[in-house]
Amino acid sequence: MQLYNQYCNGMLIVALRFVKDTMEAEDIVQEAFIKAFSKLDQYRAEVSFGAWLKRIVVNRCIDVLKSKRQRLIELEEHHLNLVDADYESEWLVDDEITIDEVKSAIEELPEKYKYVVMLYLVEGYDHQEISEILNISEVASRTQLSRGKQKLQSALKTKKNGTRS
Repeated sequence: MQLYNQYCNGMLIVALRFVKDTMEAEDIVQEAFIKAFSKLDQYRAEVSFGAWLKRIVVNRCIDVLKSKRQRLIELEEHHLNLVDADYESEWLVDDEITIDEVKSAIEELPEKYKYVVMLYLVEGYDHQEISEILNISEVASRTQLSRGKQKLQSALKTKKNGTRS
């Protein structure tokens, strides 16, 4: 019960970033706790319990989103181009852009970019972790992050210039 009380609210916030529905997020968190407690013997203290639980929550969120759409995230890795080595170079948005506008722009991204951008920029996962979570290669993760960031910047610039509908 102590673990549940310690992590419940934080995990609910994580789930809400993905599913946007409080009741569904609560269900996901409950399911994640059940899974975590039933697989406690598999927990290796290589990472904090919170990080391990967060990964379970994120995976469950993605599973729910995939099943909702009745299809898997389609990835055509053979068509992906390798991105430049500086794909993670700094990128800036105008100071007038609010956090809510950034979150809204992320939501508008195509699915295959949205999840990578959320996992990398919002949740702080690296490309190896993202590749495991989404079952894609690290190259695909890097490419989709780069393209997602470009689309995100473009959307935010368009919003600032007032031409976004």
